[in-house]
Formats: sequence, C-alpha cells, structure tokens
Amino acid sequence: MRLPCLIGMVFVMARTASLARSRNGNGRNGHSRNGNGSGRNGNGNGRNGNGRSVAAAEHAAHEVKNYMTPLGYARLKAELMKLLDSERPDLVKTISWAASNGDRSENGDYIYGKKRLREIDHRIHYLNKRLDSAEVVDPAKRGESDQIYFGATVTYAYVRGGKDERTVTIVGVDEVDTKRGQVSWLSPIARVLLKRRSGDIVTLATPAGEAEIEIIGVRYRAIA
Repeated sequence: MRLPCLIGMVFVMARTASLARSRNGNGRNGHSRNGNGSGRNGNGNGRNGNGRSVAAAEHAAHEVKNYMTPLGYARLKAELMKLLDSERPDLVKTISWAASNGDRSENGDYIYGKKRLREIDHRIHYLNKRLDSAEVVDPAKRGESDQIYFGATVTYAYVRGGKDERTVTIVGVDEVDTKRGQVSWLSPIARVLLKRRSGDIVTLATPAGEAEIEIIGVRYRAIA
C-alpha cells in the first residue's frame, strides 16, 4: 500500500515543480520557447530574440517622418510617372519579343529584361510608398526666421578652422545632393543644426573628433 502512495506523492511534487517553473520563467514560458532567455521566442539568443530587436528597429525607421520639399516631391512623382508610362511598358514589349526568340535560358535580352523589370517594379513600389507618406514642407512659406528647421539654408564656419564658411540646405532623405550642399535632415550635421539659431555655437562630431561650429546665417527660400 505504501508504493502507490509514494508514486502519487512523487507525481504531485513533480507537477508542483512544473507549475512553479512555468510561473517563474524556467519552463516553457521562461528560458525555453516563450521566455526571456535563450529559447525559441525569447529575448536572448533564440530564433525570435535578436530578431525582435531588428524588427523593432525597422519599425522605428518606418515611423520616422518623411519630410520632403515641393521640388523633391515633384521629382519623385516625375520619376514614377516615367517608369509607369514609358520605361516599364517598353521593357515589357522587349521581354515579350525576346521570349519569342527561343531558348530563354541562353537568351541575354530576355534574362537582362527580366532582371531590369524586377528592379523597376521595386523602384515603383518604393516611390509609391515614399510619395504616399510624404509630408511636404515648403521652406519659402516659413518667412524670415533665424531658427533652423527643415528646409533651412544654413551658413556656418568651424570656430578653429580659418573661419571658412560652408552652406548647406536641409532637405528630405530622397533629395540629398552633396554637390549642391543639400543634406538630409537626418544627417549628423542637420541633427546638430536643427532648432538652433544664428549666432549659436554647436559641437559637431567628425571623423577627426569633435569640432565647434558657429552658425553665421539662416534663410528660407524655394529650393531649385
């Protein structure tokens, strides 16, 4: 009679320990599949652990405002229309013609055409998303202000650099043209300048170390 009782006691103790592990994070919901340790869905080294951090970073990137000047918006719109109205239809015709010429596995026109078509479709998808999410800001409508916001054209000089002046215009991420001094509003120089005023001295991190720059002038104009 003692043996069944002993087995029953062992079963109860094992069941209690199992429940305790589930509650305290050492069982299936702890360090294994769904916990915070190294299991499959944990936040450590599991399959969906570091992956969640990456996904969170990508989600945060999508949450960033998509500021754009009127000119930048017009350029992206023109590019999209060109792809849709001419480049893609012409390419589809070329691919169709190439496909009719026989073996596609060794058909250079067909292979290149399909590759280019994928690139165009990817670009069309990207442009549609960017245009749909765009928040168009016209710097010319801000008027006179010495405070730096999106669209500002800023002149500055390094405090210890011979006072050589440099000018940048803060634009959207799809409008960057460093040759024309147009920098993204998310760039290091723009992040330092935004919300500052003419006459301020700010610190900029450079490959050579930190450097102080003085804001000499701020103006708003239509970007050409």
